[in-house]
Amino acid sequence: MARVAIVTGGTRGIGRAICETLKAQGLTVAANYAGNEEKARGLTEETGIPAFRWDVGDHQAVIAGCRQVEEEVGPIEVVVNNAGITRDGTLLKMSFEEWDEVLRVNLGGCFNMAKACFPGMKERKWGRIVNIGSINGQAGQYGQVNYAAAKSGIHGFTKALAQEGARFGITVNAIAPGYIDTEMVAAVPENVLEKIIARIPVGRLGHAEEIARGVAFLASEDGGFVTGSTLSINGGQHMY
Repeated sequence: MARVAIVTGGTRGIGRAICETLKAQGLTVAANYAGNEEKARGLTEETGIPAFRWDVGDHQAVIAGCRQVEEEVGPIEVVVNNAGITRDGTLLKMSFEEWDEVLRVNLGGCFNMAKACFPGMKERKWGRIVNIGSINGQAGQYGQVNYAAAKSGIHGFTKALAQEGARFGITVNAIAPGYIDTEMVAAVPENVLEKIIARIPVGRLGHAEEIARGVAFLASEDGGFVTGSTLSINGGQHMY
């Protein structure tokens, strides 16, 4: 029986690429989404991957949503925490609501999903949790104190939870993407994008499929000795 994976924010961009890659590797995949019904419907119609709607920052909604996935699809053994939002602005202009919402969704979503799925993984003595961080959580970024704090928090969360899960056969890892050719990056003004690419040693943006392949390894049997790690996929833009 194929293992079941849930990918949050899984109906577009990096999330969709992850869904399609995991399915191609033989997993049974379910996608979570927050509100874009059109993208969710398109994913299901084109790939057969079911999509479930809930807000990852809402603890009770996550518990109920994961329970629904397990009832309709099967026990969740792979969790990919990909869902994230931005509310950019300098500290002086950023409202508390903009700070709180990004932390609630981006970092709180990782806690909520792990809290919902970790007990079942522990009981079955096998699990994979892959959290999508960011180069901006490693290096910081002007105008993103909320986003950088949340993504940096994900990297710390990963290392701590990995220590809790190791003896139960549960690995917890993170991937820190650099700038990827998604809709979000496509919205960046061309002159700004040129400056970003100029700082990437390989000379181009990354592709969503390149992030997905990293996730696929960490979610596989082959990744069983890798835990507490952050894999940077950024074209050499930030090394440490």
